[in-house]
Amino acid sequence: MHTSRWMMIGALLALQIVVGGLSSAMAGPATDSVKGTIDEVLRILNDKELKAPARLEDRRQRLEKVVAQRFDYPEMSRRSLGAQWNQLSDKDKQEFVDLFRTLLTNTYADRVETYSGEGVQYLNERTEKEYAEVRTKVLSGKTEIPMDYRLLNKSNDWHVYDVVVDGVSLVNNYRGQFTKILHTSSYPELVDQLRKKSDKIKAP
Repeated sequence: MHTSRWMMIGALLALQIVVGGLSSAMAGPATDSVKGTIDEVLRILNDKELKAPARLEDRRQRLEKVVAQRFDYPEMSRRSLGAQWNQLSDKDKQEFVDLFRTLLTNTYADRVETYSGEGVQYLNERTEKEYAEVRTKVLSGKTEIPMDYRLLNKSNDWHVYDVVVDGVSLVNNYRGQFTKILHTSSYPELVDQLRKKSDKIKAP
């Protein structure tokens, strides 16, 4: 239910910071939050002990934990599912969040494993009340890919609720796919498809 384009989302979580870009003096709290997550991911990726094949699962679990602290999966799920979200019970909402989280974490996990030292520049930060957008530019070979984080302030901390890659919103991308299934089939069918993908991802 996702294209190779979204494999790039995980790239930002496995990138080396480029000297230049947005200076620390110009960066705001939202940028600091994003950078803090990336720095921690880099620490895990550069841990020689965790690079051993036998530690692959351990490394992935650590990466997922770090990213989960920054990504607001319930908010991303709510925005991706749209109006259908309000019709779900609390139990169904939790199930959907769990399935969607598996889908998203797998998206970046595969990308992280192919980390080859690309770079990212922080361009600017825009904040309006409890919302912020951190604009970045991913440098991959000779290619420059705009990649922006949209964040929501909750409990005095910034959490990602959407990522825009080269002008295309992650949330809008999934919402389009989910809406198509809901219109042509049903919510149980959507969940069934997500569950099958989740089981396939988790299979050894």
